[in-house]
Amino acid sequence: MKKMLSVVLAAMMLLSLLAIPAMAEDQVLKIVTWDATTTPYLIAQKEAYEASHPGVKIEYVDVASQDYPIKASSILRDDKENDIYMVKEIDDIIKWNDQGYAEPLNAYVEKTGYDLSGFVGTDKNYCVGDELYAVPFRSDFWVLFYNKDLFDAANEPYPTNDMTWEQYAEVAKRLTKDGVYGTHYHTWLSAVANWTVADGVNTLADKNYDDLLYFYKLYQDLEDSGACMAYSELKASGLHYSAAFANGNIAMMPMGYWYVSTLINYNKEGTCNFNWGIAAVPHAEGVKAGSSFGNLTGAMINKNSTKKDLAWDYISWLGGEQGAAATASVGARPAYVSEAVAAAMSAVEGFPADETSKGALIPAFVGMEWPVADKVADIKTIVNEEHTMIMSREITPEEGIKEMNERVAELFE
Repeated sequence: MKKMLSVVLAAMMLLSLLAIPAMAEDQVLKIVTWDATTTPYLIAQKEAYEASHPGVKIEYVDVASQDYPIKASSILRDDKENDIYMVKEIDDIIKWNDQGYAEPLNAYVEKTGYDLSGFVGTDKNYCVGDELYAVPFRSDFWVLFYNKDLFDAANEPYPTNDMTWEQYAEVAKRLTKDGVYGTHYHTWLSAVANWTVADGVNTLADKNYDDLLYFYKLYQDLEDSGACMAYSELKASGLHYSAAFANGNIAMMPMGYWYVSTLINYNKEGTCNFNWGIAAVPHAEGVKAGSSFGNLTGAMINKNSTKKDLAWDYISWLGGEQGAAATASVGARPAYVSEAVAAAMSAVEGFPADETSKGALIPAFVGMEWPVADKVADIKTIVNEEHTMIMSREITPEEGIKEMNERVAELFE
C-alpha cells in the first residue's frame, strides 16, 4: 500500500512539474512599479509568489507615483534589464504598444489555456484591436468611506448601499458642525465629476460633457455651505486625502477602494483610532444602486525582456485566483472576481464587520474612469485643465463644460 502511495505521489509531482513552465534556479524578475516599499499588496504579492516559486526572486524598480507614466516611458526605451511594467493608466498600454514596448499576449493565453473569464470583461480594456497586451490584477472601484463615530455622535443613521446624491448632500450638511466636515473631496477630477460614467452610458471620452454639470453644481453647493473643505485651501496646503480623513473630523469621503488597506494599517499603527465603514457610492436617479466607476492596474511584459516565459508565468499567476488571494489578503481589491476572493477581502483583519461594508465589496456595475479611445491622452489633458479652472472658481461650471465640448471637438476636426 505504501509503495503504491509513493508511486501515485511521484506521478502527481511529475504531472505538476509538466503543467508549470520549468523555472531555472536563482532567476530574478525585475518589475517596474510605483510606491513599492509602501504599498501592502505589492509586498504581499512578492512574498506569495516567491514562496510558491522557489528559485525565483522578485525585484521591484521603484518609480515615484506622480511621475510614473513619464519616467516609465523613459526607462522603457531600449530596456533589456526589466521584465515587467505595471500599468497605472489604461492609456499607458495604448502608448507603449504604439511605441513597440509591449509584448502581445494572445499567443501565451492560447498556449497555456489561460482562463480570462474571471476578469468579467475588464481584460478587454488592455486590448488594442483583438490583441491583449496586459493582464489586470487590480480593479479598484470607488466607495463611500464614513466615520462611524461621527455618525453615532450626531445620532445619524449610517449610509446605506442605496443612497442618492441628493440624500448624501443632505446628510453631509446635517453632519457639518463643531469642526466636523460632512464630506471631503480630493482635488482630482475623479473625486468630483467622474460619477457620470457610473450609468454605463456616458464616458469621459464621448466628446460631450453636459452631464458633468450636475456634479459640479452639487460640489459647489457643498463647498459654499461649508460641508467640505474648499478646493483652493486643499491646493494651497497640499493636504492629502488619506491624512484628511485620518484626522477624524470628516464624516464621509468618496474615494477609491485602495484606501481600505491604508486605513487598516492606520488603525494598526494608531495613526487613526476611530471606527469606520464603507458603503456603495451614492447614485443618480435612474442609475442602479451599487454602480460606481474605477480603474484597472495591470502588468505588461517588456517586449525586450530576455525572460518572457517567466514573466508570463508571473503575470498570469498575479491576475489569477492565487495572485488575487495575495492581493486581497491586505485589503486591496483584485481584478479577478469570485466568491472566494470576496470572502478573502472581508476576512482581512481590520476590515469592517458590518453587512453594509461587506455588501459594498460587490458593485452592481463599474464603469471605466477613462476608456480605451482615440486621442484619450489629449482628451484627459483638456478635461483636467478645465476641471482645475472650474474648481478654483476662475470660470463657472457652464463655461468650463462649454470649453470641454469645444476643445475636445477640435481634436477630431
